Amino acid sequence: MTLMRVALATLLLLVAAPLVNLVFSVPGAELLAALSAPGTWQALQTSGLASLYAISVASLLGIPAGYVLARSRGLWRTLALLALTLPLALPPVASGIALLGLLGTRRPVGAFLQAHGLGVVDTLAGVGIAEFFVAGSVVAIAATAAFSGVDRRLEEAARTLGAGPLRVVRTISIPLAAPGIAAGIMLAWLRAIGEYGATSLLAYHPTSLPIELVVALSADGVPRALALAEAFALLAAGAVIVAALVRRRLA
Repeated sequence: MTLMRVALATLLLLVAAPLVNLVFSVPGAELLAALSAPGTWQALQTSGLASLYAISVASLLGIPAGYVLARSRGLWRTLALLALTLPLALPPVASGIALLGLLGTRRPVGAFLQAHGLGVVDTLAGVGIAEFFVAGSVVAIAATAAFSGVDRRLEEAARTLGAGPLRVVRTISIPLAAPGIAAGIMLAWLRAIGEYGATSLLAYHPTSLPIELVVALSADGVPRALALAEAFALLAAGAVIVAALVRRRLA
Protein backbone atom coordinates (compact mmCIF):
# COMPACT_ATOMS: atom_id res chain seq x y z
CA MET A 1 0.00 0.00 0.00
CA THR A 2 2.88 2.34 0.80
CA LEU A 3 4.40 1.70 -2.63
CA MET A 4 1.08 2.54 -4.25
CA ARG A 5 0.91 5.84 -2.37
CA VAL A 6 4.47 6.63 -3.45
CA ALA A 7 3.54 5.87 -7.05
CA LEU A 8 0.49 8.16 -6.81
CA ALA A 9 2.50 10.98 -5.22
CA THR A 10 5.22 10.66 -7.88
CA LEU A 11 2.67 10.70 -10.68
CA LEU A 12 0.94 13.77 -9.25
CA LEU A 13 4.28 15.55 -8.87
CA LEU A 14 5.33 14.84 -12.44
CA VAL A 15 1.98 16.02 -13.82
CA ALA A 16 1.40 18.98 -11.52
CA ALA A 17 4.89 20.51 -11.47
CA PRO A 18 4.79 21.97 -15.01
CA LEU A 19 1.23 23.24 -14.47
CA VAL A 20 2.01 24.89 -11.13
CA ASN A 21 5.11 26.48 -12.64
CA LEU A 22 3.01 27.76 -15.56
CA VAL A 23 0.45 29.37 -13.27
CA PHE A 24 3.02 31.14 -11.12
CA SER A 25 5.36 32.17 -13.94
CA VAL A 26 2.91 34.60 -15.54
CA PRO A 27 2.10 37.87 -13.71
CA GLY A 28 -1.56 38.81 -13.54
CA ALA A 29 -1.03 41.91 -15.68
CA GLU A 30 0.49 39.85 -18.51
CA LEU A 31 -2.34 37.34 -18.29
CA LEU A 32 -4.97 40.08 -18.56
CA ALA A 33 -3.10 41.72 -21.44
CA ALA A 34 -2.95 38.44 -23.34
CA LEU A 35 -6.62 37.75 -22.74
CA SER A 36 -7.66 41.24 -23.81
CA ALA A 37 -5.84 41.06 -27.14
CA PRO A 38 -8.31 41.05 -30.09
CA GLY A 39 -6.79 37.89 -31.55
CA THR A 40 -7.34 36.00 -28.32
CA TRP A 41 -11.06 36.69 -28.16
CA GLN A 42 -11.53 35.87 -31.84
CA ALA A 43 -9.64 32.59 -31.38
CA LEU A 44 -11.65 31.78 -28.25
CA GLN A 45 -14.88 32.38 -30.15
CA THR A 46 -13.73 30.18 -33.02
CA SER A 47 -12.68 27.34 -30.72
CA GLY A 48 -15.82 27.67 -28.61
CA LEU A 49 -18.23 27.53 -31.55
CA ALA A 50 -16.36 24.82 -33.44
CA SER A 51 -15.99 22.59 -30.38
CA LEU A 52 -19.67 23.08 -29.52
CA TYR A 53 -20.69 21.99 -33.02
CA ALA A 54 -18.28 19.04 -32.96
CA ILE A 55 -19.35 17.72 -29.57
CA SER A 56 -23.06 18.24 -30.28
CA VAL A 57 -22.78 16.01 -33.37
CA ALA A 58 -20.57 13.57 -31.49
CA SER A 59 -23.16 13.30 -28.71
CA LEU A 60 -26.14 12.94 -31.05
CA LEU A 61 -24.40 10.11 -32.88
CA GLY A 62 -22.19 8.67 -30.16
CA ILE A 63 -24.75 8.03 -27.43
CA PRO A 64 -27.04 5.84 -29.59
CA ALA A 65 -23.98 4.20 -31.15
CA GLY A 66 -22.61 3.44 -27.70
CA TYR A 67 -25.85 1.74 -26.69
CA VAL A 68 -25.88 -0.41 -29.82
CA LEU A 69 -22.23 -1.40 -29.31
CA ALA A 70 -22.78 -2.16 -25.61
CA ARG A 71 -25.62 -4.54 -26.48
CA SER A 72 -23.84 -6.19 -29.41
CA ARG A 73 -21.38 -9.04 -29.73
CA GLY A 74 -19.27 -10.49 -32.50
CA LEU A 75 -16.63 -9.47 -35.00
CA TRP A 76 -18.47 -6.42 -36.31
CA ARG A 77 -18.52 -4.89 -32.82
CA THR A 78 -14.76 -5.36 -32.55
CA LEU A 79 -14.24 -3.79 -35.96
CA ALA A 80 -16.54 -0.88 -35.11
CA LEU A 81 -14.64 -0.16 -31.88
CA LEU A 82 -11.37 -0.40 -33.79
CA ALA A 83 -12.60 2.15 -36.32
CA LEU A 84 -13.68 4.48 -33.52
CA THR A 85 -10.35 4.12 -31.74
CA LEU A 86 -8.10 4.76 -34.74
CA PRO A 87 -8.66 8.56 -34.89
CA LEU A 88 -7.59 8.74 -31.25
CA ALA A 89 -4.40 6.81 -31.99
CA LEU A 90 -3.35 8.70 -35.13
CA PRO A 91 -0.85 11.53 -34.81
CA PRO A 92 -2.79 14.81 -35.18
CA VAL A 93 -0.90 15.74 -38.36
CA ALA A 94 -1.79 12.37 -39.89
CA SER A 95 -5.44 13.10 -39.08
CA GLY A 96 -5.15 16.44 -40.87
CA ILE A 97 -3.61 14.78 -43.92
CA ALA A 98 -6.41 12.19 -43.96
CA LEU A 99 -9.03 14.96 -43.85
CA LEU A 100 -7.28 16.94 -46.58
CA GLY A 101 -7.13 13.80 -48.71
CA LEU A 102 -10.92 13.68 -48.59
CA LEU A 103 -12.01 17.31 -48.25
CA GLY A 104 -9.17 19.26 -49.88
CA THR A 105 -10.22 21.59 -52.69
CA ARG A 106 -8.40 19.43 -55.25
CA ARG A 107 -9.99 16.18 -54.12
CA PRO A 108 -13.29 14.97 -55.64
CA VAL A 109 -15.40 15.34 -52.49
CA GLY A 110 -13.79 18.62 -51.47
CA ALA A 111 -14.05 20.06 -54.99
CA PHE A 112 -17.73 19.12 -55.14
CA LEU A 113 -18.42 20.81 -51.82
CA GLN A 114 -16.43 23.87 -52.86
CA ALA A 115 -18.36 24.16 -56.12
CA HIS A 116 -21.64 24.20 -54.20
CA GLY A 117 -20.51 26.75 -51.62
CA LEU A 118 -19.91 24.15 -48.91
CA GLY A 119 -16.13 24.10 -48.86
CA VAL A 120 -14.55 23.33 -45.50
CA VAL A 121 -10.90 24.28 -46.01
CA ASP A 122 -10.09 27.38 -43.98
CA THR A 123 -13.63 27.75 -42.63
CA LEU A 124 -15.28 27.45 -39.22
CA ALA A 125 -16.90 24.26 -40.48
CA GLY A 126 -13.42 22.92 -41.24
CA VAL A 127 -12.30 23.63 -37.68
CA GLY A 128 -15.37 21.79 -36.37
CA ILE A 129 -14.82 18.82 -38.68
CA ALA A 130 -11.18 18.51 -37.64
CA GLU A 131 -12.15 18.67 -33.96
CA PHE A 132 -14.93 16.12 -34.49
CA PHE A 133 -12.60 13.69 -36.25
CA VAL A 134 -9.96 13.68 -33.51
CA ALA A 135 -12.33 13.82 -30.52
CA GLY A 136 -15.81 12.67 -31.50
CA SER A 137 -15.09 8.98 -30.96
CA VAL A 138 -14.48 9.60 -27.26
CA VAL A 139 -18.22 10.07 -26.69
CA ALA A 140 -19.14 6.79 -28.40
CA ILE A 141 -16.42 4.85 -26.58
CA ALA A 142 -17.37 6.33 -23.21
CA ALA A 143 -21.06 5.66 -23.89
CA THR A 144 -20.26 2.05 -24.80
CA ALA A 145 -18.46 1.56 -21.49
CA ALA A 146 -21.23 3.33 -19.55
CA PHE A 147 -24.06 1.33 -21.11
CA SER A 148 -22.09 -1.91 -20.63
CA GLY A 149 -22.18 -1.23 -16.90
CA VAL A 150 -25.99 -0.99 -16.82
CA ASP A 151 -27.63 -4.13 -15.45
CA ARG A 152 -29.55 -5.62 -18.37
CA ARG A 153 -31.96 -7.28 -15.94
CA LEU A 154 -33.41 -3.85 -15.17
CA GLU A 155 -34.08 -3.28 -18.87
CA GLU A 156 -35.65 -6.73 -19.21
CA ALA A 157 -37.86 -6.08 -16.18
CA ALA A 158 -39.06 -2.81 -17.71
CA ARG A 159 -39.89 -4.56 -20.98
CA THR A 160 -41.77 -7.24 -19.06
CA LEU A 161 -43.90 -4.48 -17.52
CA GLY A 162 -44.80 -3.24 -21.00
CA ALA A 163 -42.26 -0.50 -21.70
CA GLY A 164 -41.17 -0.18 -25.32
CA PRO A 165 -37.49 -0.24 -26.39
CA LEU A 166 -37.16 3.53 -26.70
CA ARG A 167 -38.83 4.12 -23.35
CA VAL A 168 -36.51 1.60 -21.69
CA VAL A 169 -33.47 3.38 -23.10
CA ARG A 170 -34.81 6.83 -22.16
CA THR A 171 -35.98 6.01 -18.63
CA ILE A 172 -33.64 3.21 -17.53
CA SER A 173 -30.46 2.94 -19.59
CA ILE A 174 -29.54 6.59 -20.16
CA PRO A 175 -30.15 7.76 -16.56
CA LEU A 176 -28.02 4.92 -15.18
CA ALA A 177 -25.26 5.50 -17.74
CA ALA A 178 -25.43 9.30 -17.53
CA PRO A 179 -22.36 9.87 -15.28
CA GLY A 180 -20.07 7.96 -17.64
CA ILE A 181 -21.58 9.57 -20.71
CA ALA A 182 -21.22 13.06 -19.20
CA ALA A 183 -17.56 12.38 -18.41
CA GLY A 184 -16.98 11.20 -21.97
CA ILE A 185 -18.62 14.31 -23.43
CA MET A 186 -16.46 16.59 -21.30
CA LEU A 187 -13.27 14.71 -22.16
CA ALA A 188 -14.19 14.89 -25.84
CA TRP A 189 -14.78 18.63 -25.56
CA LEU A 190 -11.41 19.18 -23.88
CA ARG A 191 -9.73 17.14 -26.60
CA ALA A 192 -11.58 19.07 -29.30
CA ILE A 193 -10.91 22.57 -28.02
CA GLY A 194 -7.22 21.75 -27.62
CA GLU A 195 -6.81 20.27 -31.10
CA TYR A 196 -4.01 21.78 -33.17
CA GLY A 197 -2.48 19.33 -35.66
CA ALA A 198 -5.45 18.39 -37.82
CA THR A 199 -6.98 21.86 -37.53
CA SER A 200 -3.79 23.59 -38.67
CA LEU A 201 -3.82 21.58 -41.91
CA LEU A 202 -7.52 21.61 -42.74
CA ALA A 203 -8.54 25.04 -41.41
CA TYR A 204 -5.68 27.25 -40.27
CA HIS A 205 -8.14 30.14 -40.62
CA PRO A 206 -10.22 31.22 -38.81
CA THR A 207 -7.63 30.99 -36.07
CA SER A 208 -8.54 28.66 -33.21
CA LEU A 209 -7.13 29.00 -29.71
CA PRO A 210 -4.31 26.42 -30.05
CA ILE A 211 -3.20 27.99 -33.35
CA GLU A 212 -3.32 31.46 -31.77
CA LEU A 213 -1.01 30.16 -29.06
CA VAL A 214 1.57 29.04 -31.64
CA VAL A 215 1.17 32.32 -33.55
CA ALA A 216 1.73 34.26 -30.33
CA LEU A 217 4.87 32.25 -29.61
CA SER A 218 6.26 33.01 -33.08
CA ALA A 219 5.21 36.66 -33.29
CA ASP A 220 5.33 37.96 -29.72
CA GLY A 221 7.69 35.56 -27.99
CA VAL A 222 7.44 33.42 -24.89
CA PRO A 223 5.69 35.86 -22.45
CA ARG A 224 2.39 36.12 -24.37
CA ALA A 225 2.49 32.42 -25.27
CA LEU A 226 2.94 31.56 -21.59
CA ALA A 227 0.02 33.78 -20.69
CA LEU A 228 -2.20 32.10 -23.29
CA ALA A 229 -1.05 28.68 -22.12
CA GLU A 230 -1.99 29.60 -18.55
CA ALA A 231 -5.40 30.80 -19.72
CA PHE A 232 -5.84 27.51 -21.56
CA ALA A 233 -4.88 25.56 -18.44
CA LEU A 234 -7.35 27.52 -16.31
CA LEU A 235 -10.09 26.94 -18.89
CA ALA A 236 -9.38 23.21 -18.88
CA ALA A 237 -9.30 23.12 -15.06
CA GLY A 238 -12.66 24.87 -14.91
CA ALA A 239 -14.13 22.40 -17.39
CA VAL A 240 -12.83 19.42 -15.41
CA ILE A 241 -14.31 20.81 -12.18
CA VAL A 242 -17.68 21.36 -13.86
CA ALA A 243 -17.56 17.82 -15.28
CA ALA A 244 -16.83 16.39 -11.83
CA LEU A 245 -19.74 18.31 -10.29
CA VAL A 246 -22.12 17.21 -13.05
CA ARG A 247 -21.01 13.59 -12.72
CA ARG A 248 -21.49 13.71 -8.94
CA ARG A 249 -24.95 15.18 -9.41
CA LEU A 250 -25.94 12.52 -11.93
CA ALA A 251 -24.46 9.64 -9.92
